[in-house]
Amino acid sequence: MKLATALCLLLLPLAASAQPAPEEIGSWRLACATDRMTDRSACILRHRDWVERPSVGAGLALEVQDRAGKLVPVVTARDLSLDSASRALMAVTGTAQLRFDRNAMMELPCSLEGRSLVCAPRSADAARAATELLAAERVLVRMAGLGSNTNAATEPTELRLAGTTPALERLRRTQPPGAPTPPAEPGLDLRELLGRAQRLLQ
Repeated sequence: MKLATALCLLLLPLAASAQPAPEEIGSWRLACATDRMTDRSACILRHRDWVERPSVGAGLALEVQDRAGKLVPVVTARDLSLDSASRALMAVTGTAQLRFDRNAMMELPCSLEGRSLVCAPRSADAARAATELLAAERVLVRMAGLGSNTNAATEPTELRLAGTTPALERLRRTQPPGAPTPPAEPGLDLRELLGRAQRLLQ
C-alpha cells in the first residue's frame, strides 16, 4: 500500500502537466495545448483522417484555421525536419486542390510558416472556402506541384465531413477570433535552416 501511495505521489506532477486529450466532434478532432513557459494556449482543429499518411516525412492533414477572422480549410504538414525536403519544396511550387461536394475546385497556394507547410485559400477565395466548408458533406483533396507524389491523373483523397458546424463553434469558444494558431518557434524557421544547410555545402 505504501508503495502504491508513493507511486501515485510521483505521478501527480506528470498528471498535472499532461495536456488534455483531443476532443472528438463528428469527423473532426480538436486538440488544445498550453505552453508552460508562456501560459499561452493554442488549438488545432484537424480532420480525423489523413490526406496523406506520415511515412518518411510529415503527413498531410486537413485543418481549419482562423485567417483574417474567417475559419477556412487549410492543408498542413506540421513540424517539418530537414528530412522532409519534398514537403519544403512544395512550399515553393505546390498547391492544394480542394473541391467541396460538387462545387468548383479551388486552389490553395502553399508556403512555409515556421517549420510547417501550410496551404491556405487566397484572400479572394476565403469567404467562399469558409461557406462551402460549413455546408459540405465531403471534400476531395489533391496536392499539385514539385514535391508532391501526384499528377493530374492521380485520384484525390476523399474525406467525409460530419459535425463541422459544432466543431467550428467549439473552436471559436476555445480559441476566440484573432487568437493565433500554434506559432512558429523562434529560430526554427525551416526556410532559414535549409539556407544554412545549403551554405554549409557550398
